[in-house]
Amino acid sequence: MPAPESTLLQSWHHNAHAWIEAIRTGSIESRQKVTDQAILLAVQGRQPRRVLDLGCGEGWLLRALAERAIEAVGVDGDVTLVEAARASGASPVHLASYEALVDATVDIGRDYDLICANFALLHQDIIPLLAAMKTLLSPGGALVIQTLHPWSVAAGDYQDGWRQETFTGFKGQWQPMPWYFRTLSSWLNALDMGGFRLSELREPQHPQSPVPQSLLLVATPCDE
Repeated sequence: MPAPESTLLQSWHHNAHAWIEAIRTGSIESRQKVTDQAILLAVQGRQPRRVLDLGCGEGWLLRALAERAIEAVGVDGDVTLVEAARASGASPVHLASYEALVDATVDIGRDYDLICANFALLHQDIIPLLAAMKTLLSPGGALVIQTLHPWSVAAGDYQDGWRQETFTGFKGQWQPMPWYFRTLSSWLNALDMGGFRLSELREPQHPQSPVPQSLLLVATPCDE
């Protein structure tokens, strides 16, 4: 049986075209109403000149930042998503797996004022990746992570472990995707072990929803 990490990447390869359609038609309500704006506000609040979008997908955030005169560089592990981002005008966009980023076998630049990971940290062992990203930040730089809020998706099982996204309610042909659920304390511990300290925590919420739509973490290197 394939490891969840392998199945996770395979699902992205299978779902890439459907994902591009979902993002570009605005069919994901939580993104349209809450989370897209949340990540934009968090990034702009740091007033960066140069941003790395880790797991950039089809490039919507790269385009949004470019419209705001912020230099944005993307990286993603799926070739279809990278090609879509490049074709839409986002540039530069690198094709690289997270393993390649950890091993530094691909050059995606450095001296970034900010690195963001918008719903892009779905695998289990994120600590080596966080540590690798720390080396790419300029002095005074920050890491911004937006992810599913663990209290909103725990479904009565509040412990770290693999879950499955079935994309119920999404249009198109989707392959179920494994993703790694971590508690709030596990997120904070991962940041600490990756060499970061939490500087801000936000819980973006729609005014008509009783639960937060996401968890947004802003962190800075511990040695600064």
